[in-house]
Amino acid sequence: MKEFDTEMFASLPRKKLIEMREAGERALECHRILDNTSDNIVGELIKNIDMFYEWNHYPDGDVYDNTTHSQYYYHAHPPEERPGEHGHFHTFIRPNGMPEGMAPAEVPDYEAPEDEDDALSHIIAISMDSAGLPIKLFTTNRWVTGEIWYSAADVHRLIDLFLIDHAQPSWTVNMWVSSMICLFDPQIRALVTERDRVVGAWEKEHPDASVYEDRDLEVTSDMIVDIDSQRLAIEVALKA
Repeated sequence: MKEFDTEMFASLPRKKLIEMREAGERALECHRILDNTSDNIVGELIKNIDMFYEWNHYPDGDVYDNTTHSQYYYHAHPPEERPGEHGHFHTFIRPNGMPEGMAPAEVPDYEAPEDEDDALSHIIAISMDSAGLPIKLFTTNRWVTGEIWYSAADVHRLIDLFLIDHAQPSWTVNMWVSSMICLFDPQIRALVTERDRVVGAWEKEHPDASVYEDRDLEVTSDMIVDIDSQRLAIEVALKA
């Protein structure tokens, strides 16, 4: 998917645009603070790691907020699988943080986990370059993260709820990840909607396979993003 045109922000409520603008300011402040010591978002998160291994979750055990039940981790694939990418963040919300009555989608091979709070939903992945800057947002098929599948409409309800509101392992990184979810709210919604469209089309083309576990379908939607461009689009929409 292409990055949003500035005109597409015109339909957003002013309150949402202001929230996005403030989130953009927080994200840039995180970059500024880290840049003062020649650090970056990724380096800050893994600064105490002796050796960075592909596929491992960082930090060990993920980052989890016991109040909002938001969760994230960072990891990397082999370079040949993700050209130009150092690694990416995966973000989630667990059932204890979901709206009352929200339930997994009714998909053919759904199996409820033993612990109800393990029925977590993936929200979005944030791809990072070697300089520790965001370059892309993307969604994934269910097997990629081991999530439980929720409809796009329900995932949309979770975007505003994502927040890591504590200081461990890094206040700066927690603030940045939370701010990115808010800053790119409309893009995330579009990507999640596209995710469901792609999965539905794939299922029709491969009727004999379990689409959610099909290893040939990994990334279900993606979009190049840039914080400065996003902030400019927000300002143009607010002035309009």
